[in-house]
Amino acid sequence: MDIKRKFELLAEEVFKNMANPDLDLELCFPEEMEEGCQTKNFPYIKVKYIIEGHDVYEKKIDIDPEYWEKDVKDLARFISFQIQQFMEEIDSVEYGGE
Repeated sequence: MDIKRKFELLAEEVFKNMANPDLDLELCFPEEMEEGCQTKNFPYIKVKYIIEGHDVYEKKIDIDPEYWEKDVKDLARFISFQIQQFMEEIDSVEYGGE
């Protein structure tokens, strides 16, 4: 399986795991200048977390080469965990850790 196809499957898995109307996820590849994506050395997932429809927080999760050999499901769990931590940090700031 080529690396781009692997990341497309990874994105599908992460999007499925992280279904949330307040979350916007986008997979960005280095060689593609898609709208909203920056040129970086590695593919990354851009996460936007929208609180109450107006506060937008953004994080880029790089997919470093050291992870490229991992199984898609393992990598999806790793990235989903990072997204969960990001959301919990924002909730803590927004809602005082409630």
